[in-house]
Amino acid sequence: MPSERLIAVGVCSMVAVAALGCDKSESSAATTAGAEAGAAATVAPKAKVALNGGGSSFINPVMTKWTSEYQKVAPNVEINYQSIGSGGGIRQLMVHTVNFGATDAPLTDDQLKEAKSPIVHVPLVMGAVVPTYNLPAQSHEIRFTPEALAGIYLGTIKAWNDPKITAANTDLKLPATPIVVVHRSDGSGTTFVWTDYLSKVSPEWKTKVGAATSVNWPTGLGGRGNEGVSGTVKQTPGAIGYVELTYAIQNKMPAGEVKNRAGNFIKPSIDAVTAAAAGYVPSLPDDLRYSIVDSPGPTAWPIAGTTWAALYQDMPAGPERTATVTFLRWAIHDGQKFCSALDYAPLPAELVAKADAKLNLVEPAGK
Repeated sequence: MPSERLIAVGVCSMVAVAALGCDKSESSAATTAGAEAGAAATVAPKAKVALNGGGSSFINPVMTKWTSEYQKVAPNVEINYQSIGSGGGIRQLMVHTVNFGATDAPLTDDQLKEAKSPIVHVPLVMGAVVPTYNLPAQSHEIRFTPEALAGIYLGTIKAWNDPKITAANTDLKLPATPIVVVHRSDGSGTTFVWTDYLSKVSPEWKTKVGAATSVNWPTGLGGRGNEGVSGTVKQTPGAIGYVELTYAIQNKMPAGEVKNRAGNFIKPSIDAVTAAAAGYVPSLPDDLRYSIVDSPGPTAWPIAGTTWAALYQDMPAGPERTATVTFLRWAIHDGQKFCSALDYAPLPAELVAKADAKLNLVEPAGK
């Protein structure tokens, strides 16, 4: 998708508790209708069905929880999800080896043309991509300006005591340790969110590198998946990398604060991710391909993203199509209650309704 198609929109705002897609007390008509559709679609199939999904490692922690919990709802459905990166999920979808691909980067116009058949994007969850690093413990997390992050990943900021870092951390004694940049080695939606952000805040990054699931990195070491990046950072003194918030928390790694467009240093959190989305849901494009990085909200986390399920609109009728749509509909309804505990922001009611409509294009609820 050309960059001009990316617009700042929200996918998971928590403007009020009643707006949450996982809050069972929603009273909006859209939510009520969506919940009824979801309930109608969660009837377990009678025959055993095996589904294959693959892609995003960003969503893997909650996807693992979903597939486990869904077994209790639909014991005859076995879901095999492979955390191979968004690029891998898209490639497998293109060659029809998965029932759905999970991606943190919406498919580009060229990819949609290559697919030959229409592909629908179904938002599943929203989360934060965070800078994480390996330095001796400080009195608080390091604060990063957009300029510092861009400079580090461009390779122009080479040590932790560079003035462009210390200026925002005057109360910390940052060492002269060389910075070791770590990035993804695979095609990655997390990389898309990270590079999309850097492209929005740094003209030099946009010109020299750009935003994509895979880029020509100016510097650094590669790690496969969020798991590989977090592991490399944890084992490498002086390293910095970018991962989904859950991976930093689970590995007991620091997640730096980042200065947002409003000029405030923000800690990554569910609320901050939600604030990045607030007020934008009504302006979502019809195809549900969007970007929410560098949000203008005063409390917004600036590096926020969405994971979509991508699937063919003309999937052949049969048990696999029904089971795929049924599982994804369960994920955007009942599955949302597992988001917060894993540091993801659940979908708001308005977006659940739009996601339901996309699934209805594949197979109407209750069919």
